[in-house]
Amino acid sequence: MSGYTPMMQQYLEIKKQYQYCLLFYRLGDFYELFFEDAKIASKELELTLTGKDCGVEERAPMCGVPFHSADGYIAKLIQKGYKVAVCEQTEDPKQAKGLVKRDVIRIVTPGTVLDTNVLDESKNNYIVSICKNGDGYGIAGCDVTTGEFTVQSFSENESGKILDEIARINPSEIICNEQFDLREKIKRAFELESNDYNRWCYDYQSASICLCNHFGTLNLEGFGIEGERAAVSAAGALMAYLLETQKNALKHISTLRRMTDSKAMVLDASSRKNLELTATLKDGSKRGSLLWVLDKTKSALGARRLRKWVESPLISKDRINQRLDAVQALTKDPMATDRLRESLGKIYDIERLMTKTVYGTCNARDLVSLKCSFSVLPEIKSVLDEFDCEQIKAINDRIDPLEDVFALIDKHIAEEPPFSVREGGLIKKGVSPELDELRSAKSDGTKWLMELENTEKEKTGIKNLRVRFNKVFGYYIEVTNSYKDLVPDYYTRKQTLVNAERYITPELKQIEDKIIGADEKITVLEYDLFAEIRDKVAAQTERISRAAAAVSAVDALASLASVALSNNYVRPNITEERIIDVKEGRHPVVEKMTEGSFIPNDIYLNGEDKRIDIITGPNMAGKSTYMRQCALIVLMAQTGSFVPAESAVIGITDRIFTRVGASDNLATGQSTFMVEMNEV
Repeated sequence: MSGYTPMMQQYLEIKKQYQYCLLFYRLGDFYELFFEDAKIASKELELTLTGKDCGVEERAPMCGVPFHSADGYIAKLIQKGYKVAVCEQTEDPKQAKGLVKRDVIRIVTPGTVLDTNVLDESKNNYIVSICKNGDGYGIAGCDVTTGEFTVQSFSENESGKILDEIARINPSEIICNEQFDLREKIKRAFELESNDYNRWCYDYQSASICLCNHFGTLNLEGFGIEGERAAVSAAGALMAYLLETQKNALKHISTLRRMTDSKAMVLDASSRKNLELTATLKDGSKRGSLLWVLDKTKSALGARRLRKWVESPLISKDRINQRLDAVQALTKDPMATDRLRESLGKIYDIERLMTKTVYGTCNARDLVSLKCSFSVLPEIKSVLDEFDCEQIKAINDRIDPLEDVFALIDKHIAEEPPFSVREGGLIKKGVSPELDELRSAKSDGTKWLMELENTEKEKTGIKNLRVRFNKVFGYYIEVTNSYKDLVPDYYTRKQTLVNAERYITPELKQIEDKIIGADEKITVLEYDLFAEIRDKVAAQTERISRAAAAVSAVDALASLASVALSNNYVRPNITEERIIDVKEGRHPVVEKMTEGSFIPNDIYLNGEDKRIDIITGPNMAGKSTYMRQCALIVLMAQTGSFVPAESAVIGITDRIFTRVGASDNLATGQSTFMVEMNEV
């Protein structure tokens, strides 16, 4: 690296550690990319490729983006499959002796995106880690934006279940160990690469230590995975990967939940697509899917929770009936439910706001959003108290009103703070005597400037004299050329413009020093006070996360109740007998999408003398609609939803298989044959 400038040497040293990433290197108000990174970024982001003197004969290829809009550019690169290392200035350039210190503060990958402007608030963004060893398979998943962390294990002869689990989780990124043998199947089924990660991190002992260190435990017995080598290795490697990329203690990931395939209905990727649970086959949109019908949630928390329920229907009679009890209670008092939903509509995305708080990247507006959300919790609890339902009472008990956290933010943070945390205006008056004194000094300085302007106008006779400010020249007196002959001797020229001159006077310089000195001190003090409040809120992550989880369940249940009332659904009778008996059933999506009234159909199957129905008929007769209608009614019932029918007895089903016309468009009433004819 001899010959390169000190700054470029620093860049190359950091880049050497992150060869697999595009390095966003902070230089003042920009993130710059150099050499091959610059060529890639300029092409992918349609940026101008320029060059920078770097100490050697050939200029370094360079492109850059403004730091305040970098998240959007990073998101585009992530969507194209790149990883981005964000390198920040770690000291104040004004106080640096020589070259400013810089370091990578986080690595952004498809599964670790944090920018809420990029993510779909109604969906989780999962990263998955898979381990294959002599014990079988372990699969761990995490949504860094919410702190959810789960793990599951399968025997060696259950490899098919790994694909089912990938279909359920729908991750944005997969890491795995060298022994993992299903990469090609996953790539074909989901168009997703499985990337090798450090084999030492998949070592059982290393993984155990990593998990115990993070959760502060002596062993993993409390998580139910002690001794499950594949599961521990998958989870430990995922935690190591997250710690490496996020450069953060990840305190919001406070527990590891062991999943079992005996708790939920199994749906393979094909069945999920064909049933159009969350997206349509035709164009992948939500409109026309089952979730589109059921999702009337009022918050991002509730939307993500309901999506999980639809994607993982229950197979426990007791748990299904608990949800149905809650939905029934909500339908019996629609006025109270409407009030509940109105309150839920005031809830911001608490989970993702708390993740930003824990990371130290939230701003004062984020804290105000949290405060507004916490202010609604007593209202929600009060309405929930009106319902006579054990399940609702149990959920209500888990909602901590968080009155102390609300009071902390309310006392200190301004009602309408600026977006930036480095510009002042964050802290309320009366919080800090020192801050109030500095603000008074600044305010007095502003008055002095107004008085100075009026005084100078009178003394000089220059009617259009103005005292102004900019970041480059500070405070100055501006006089147009038509009056410059009246400028007195004690004015010192600071800048010449085409139509005016700018001056400084000893008195103005004195006022400027006081104002700017106060401004700088105010900015530093306000940020320090803000950071203190932010860290105190972050320390309450576990309490806040529990409350958020309970609120999300309330929102999901209220949505199901609202849909049941508006669509004339009925409560299904859940049984462990092998039977499906639906009277006057309707397809939940088709009846909402098509013009005219939907013609209801009965469905009857049992495990003895009527185990199968053979459906025949001409094209466009409704064969596919009838089959999917049956599957969706069963799935809705096991989600905990009321169903579109006059009555329904549903025997619990552990799996749904669906293979129907891949090209039909039920939402618009078109069969596979009709779609193909239209294409011809």
